[in-house]
Amino acid sequence: MPDQIPTAEETSGINRLLQIMQALRDPLTGCPWDIEQTFATIAPYTIEEAYEVADAIERGEWGELKGELGDLLFQSVFHAQMAEEAGYFSFNDVANGMADKMIERHPHVFGSESRDKSADQQTVDWERIKAEERKRKAQKGVLEGVALGLPALLRAVKLQKRAARVGFDWPDDGHVIDKLLEEVDEIKEARASGTPLDVEEEFGDLLFVIANLARHWDIDPEAALRRTNAKFERRFSYIEQSLVARGSSPEQSNLEEMDTLWNEAKQVEKRQV
Repeated sequence: MPDQIPTAEETSGINRLLQIMQALRDPLTGCPWDIEQTFATIAPYTIEEAYEVADAIERGEWGELKGELGDLLFQSVFHAQMAEEAGYFSFNDVANGMADKMIERHPHVFGSESRDKSADQQTVDWERIKAEERKRKAQKGVLEGVALGLPALLRAVKLQKRAARVGFDWPDDGHVIDKLLEEVDEIKEARASGTPLDVEEEFGDLLFVIANLARHWDIDPEAALRRTNAKFERRFSYIEQSLVARGSSPEQSNLEEMDTLWNEAKQVEKRQV
């Protein structure tokens, strides 16, 4: 370990991690891989680590969550170190900026506003404060500033929320369901007589309306799909294990047999609830 890196006994927490990151990026004595990285090359890892945090929470693996949060924190430290090297900002700037933002967005905690209001009202106030922040940043368009790097379903919901603030929204979920059925008909037509690009466009429209329905029903579509993915994994694993017990495998089976086992898996899950 380089002499400039203190042990956990000498210092701990964020300061130790910051010093380790500095050492990793040292042009003369650092790690060649870390030195070569840029904001663009690290960004995919940042997204991946955020999803791994969500995954640990979804599975209730609190021991894993500690490690995943550390991995995500390290991503912030990595980006901040590169920013400081470039003269943009430091990690302390990031932390202080977030602290200032939280104080400004919680006047009912840190200011003179009353705490006697519902969570829904606090959400409305939060959005109002964020809108004022966008004005100060000279963001003129309603949809400006919704990050391009967000997962597509999540970004669709955020775009729709922004548009809804200025009245561009269906009045109730019945209209959204009607639109969903309309999009199903349109994708069928595209599949029958359109080009692959037409089918892709209609498929995107269908997903966008599904995201809209999720928003109207206050469902996180990303979380819903993650749970469905997990359910699919559990049930398919049941199929595999059942086939192995029969001396078989999915490759040696057929759809009818596997579908029967799938329904068995559903029944097993119902009995376990």
